[in-house]
Amino acid sequence: MAKRARGSALIGEMAAEFAGTMILILIGVGVVAQVVAGGALTDPKGGLGDHDSISWAWGLGVTLGVYVAARLSGAHLNPAVTLTLATFKGFSWQKVVPYWIAQFLGAFVAALIVRWNYTEILGHADPGHTIKTQTVFATLPGNGSLTAGVHEWGAFRDQVIGTAILLMLVLAVTDVLNTPPGANLGAFIVGLIVVAIGMAYGANAGYAINPARDLGPRLASYITGYHTAWRDQWGNLYFWVPVFGPFAGGLIGGAIYKIFVGRFLPTAEPEPAGRVPASD
Repeated sequence: MAKRARGSALIGEMAAEFAGTMILILIGVGVVAQVVAGGALTDPKGGLGDHDSISWAWGLGVTLGVYVAARLSGAHLNPAVTLTLATFKGFSWQKVVPYWIAQFLGAFVAALIVRWNYTEILGHADPGHTIKTQTVFATLPGNGSLTAGVHEWGAFRDQVIGTAILLMLVLAVTDVLNTPPGANLGAFIVGLIVVAIGMAYGANAGYAINPARDLGPRLASYITGYHTAWRDQWGNLYFWVPVFGPFAGGLIGGAIYKIFVGRFLPTAEPEPAGRVPASD
């Protein structure tokens, strides 16, 4: 009975991770489709938003996804978050791969929905489904620019730095031994962190900072007509950059928080591993 209860609990956590990540991608990929593809058809072009609206929508997507999943799973919504919490915060290693699967599937299904919903606009803005609108679903070095001069390793560096910032701050605002936000505002603050990273670190690689966020929609775009989905504008294999860069960056950010802040905080009763702190 105990094993069955644990199995049911894990299924519930995976379902929450799936649903929360799906909300994140429905809003995040949806806003990029509106701005990039829809904006290409307005007169003048760019009439449906810009980089700032993308940054804000991604941040709100994170906030809303966290509110969906936090009670059941802790709302990681990001394999790099799950790996970092397992490494530094006692989250169960047995749950890491199941969480990754749920996050990837949530992102994949959400991207398919966006692809379906924006079929006509994507088809008119980019009939060949080329690199022009590939950024709707997956990130590219320099956001697809041929003049920015950013290639794979520059984008990898950017992903490491951006995700390190993300995880350092996520650990800070969810640490009950620190000064976490009160009144259930943690999700909102985490969303603002993503907005800030998008506005400050969005030029080099589109701030994926989440392996599931990039890989799931990349696969969805590939099977629905974007045959260059695994490559960048230079023709180089690129899909690995927003997967491995965030994993490395998350571990670095977690280590920085633990070394410079976490180990100096006063001790208390251990918090639930990988969960959003509950108020008294």
